[in-house]
Amino acid sequence: MPAASTAEIVVEVQNLEKHFGAFKAVAGVSFAVRRGEIFGFLGPNGAGKSTTIRMLCGLLAPTAGSGRVAGFDIVRETEQIKTRIGYMSQKFSLYDELTVEENIDFYSGIYRLPREKKAARKDWVLTMAGLQAHRRTRTSTLSGGWKQRLALGCAVLHEPPILFLDEPTSGVDPISRRQFWDLIYTLSGQGVTVFVTTHYMEESEYCDRLGIVYRGELIASGTPRALKTEHMAEAVLELDCAQPNEAMAVLERLPEVKEVAVFGKGLHVVAADPAAAEPAIRAALAAGGFRLDRLERIVPTLEDVFVSLIEARDRTAGAQQEFSR
Repeated sequence: MPAASTAEIVVEVQNLEKHFGAFKAVAGVSFAVRRGEIFGFLGPNGAGKSTTIRMLCGLLAPTAGSGRVAGFDIVRETEQIKTRIGYMSQKFSLYDELTVEENIDFYSGIYRLPREKKAARKDWVLTMAGLQAHRRTRTSTLSGGWKQRLALGCAVLHEPPILFLDEPTSGVDPISRRQFWDLIYTLSGQGVTVFVTTHYMEESEYCDRLGIVYRGELIASGTPRALKTEHMAEAVLELDCAQPNEAMAVLERLPEVKEVAVFGKGLHVVAADPAAAEPAIRAALAAGGFRLDRLERIVPTLEDVFVSLIEARDRTAGAQQEFSR
């Protein structure tokens, strides 16, 4: 990725909103993405991620706010934007009755590739996606992972400088997901800017920067490391003990403990004051007959941060509602 201080901004929005009747799908988000950056939008389903990406691609007009993609206005210059971007939707936008190379040929026509470039670009896509052996395979018979690679290849066929990926790995297996991200890294290394939406926590770690989106709002942004070290006021304690589900019920009743969640084979405990929480946890587990194998403070995971930020946002919204009554 280019140095953040020197790379040009290629996607920028200010107070972007989209309303559907009384419902605010996107409620005033602002952010900027630099050339060559992998920028992730992390949030649950219904958070406004897809609506935002569709506005940036010129497919949906915003209700309020402003934005520019590749130097073009997202309201007045949508046709120019569409020539500078690649877009891959959740459903891949492929034609199942066509073969792999017929899909590539079709998108070559859609993107109006010059005749002299079509063969070279087709070969590049087949090689990049590892689809040479499947070039004459009907798309409907491909696995989800192969369809995903083909869809990515079709989205970058015309060599766009900016690539928008909307939940691109939803429904594919973990190995295919990892291989797909290897392709994303390759494109980013070539200077392509990648804007990706996801609800997978582990996938978010692959991004250079993240924006956490909830109920149409951007509630935090930064590098994965910054989010984990700067955006969570509480401490996270990780513990291994016998019968973690039963132990969780005991720990949830402690006043020193804010939240407990199963994490792998152990538990993550969130506490405002870890110095007070640790002896309380040890005493409660001993009293309940639970063997404690390990208890230590850790750097929060993105999942810890995500849950903490969303709970804080819900508490703020609830307090505002009570105040307005």
